[in-house]
Amino acid sequence: MSPELIALLATATWQTLYMVAASGLIGTLIGLPLGAFLATSRRGELFAAPAVNGVLGLVVNAMRSIPFIILVVAIIPLTRAIAGTSIGTTAAIVPLTLAAAPFIARIVESAIREVDHGLIDAARAMGATPMQIVRKVLLPEALPGMVLGLTLAAVSLIGYSAMVGAVGGEGLGDLGIRYGYQRFMPDVMAAVVVILIVMVQAVQLIGEGIARRLDKRSVRGR
Repeated sequence: MSPELIALLATATWQTLYMVAASGLIGTLIGLPLGAFLATSRRGELFAAPAVNGVLGLVVNAMRSIPFIILVVAIIPLTRAIAGTSIGTTAAIVPLTLAAAPFIARIVESAIREVDHGLIDAARAMGATPMQIVRKVLLPEALPGMVLGLTLAAVSLIGYSAMVGAVGGEGLGDLGIRYGYQRFMPDVMAAVVVILIVMVQAVQLIGEGIARRLDKRSVRGR
């Protein structure tokens, strides 16, 4: 492989990492509070608002139901309004974030719902406010599950980032399509696939390691 292609692979790898990191961070900033609210706003819960919970749940489910490639095309006007363009690495962050946020919200909701309800009752008995229960009980206890879920979200974003290459999103997907497929360069395609596999494995190992360290149950079992 020529030095020029190696340089292109390095640039594309950086672009993919940038897209995944930025969209994952923004998606988490949106999905974390949304998921916490969904988990605590049903009837009889800490922030009971069943009507709002139902509407938000429908919106989240609707966003998750849209195939990603269709979402990318459908929100081109929104992408152009936010990023100033509908192509390029920065523009790709918009659909990636919209795909990640509802997914992360459901992950956070599920992790919080798995927390032992007895801990909530104990915190209430000690006079903790609903917000204190969320911050000091629910989120810390749900953290290992949320880390595993966010790891899954990051892996999905790596796959999505390759898909946006089909619509001008740059990154490894774009490089694989333009050089590996359109120019019949199987070595480039193979290199792209290997790099994506390495990324996924690295993210998975790091996420599982962090979750294991945060899991109080595994610490108690030692």
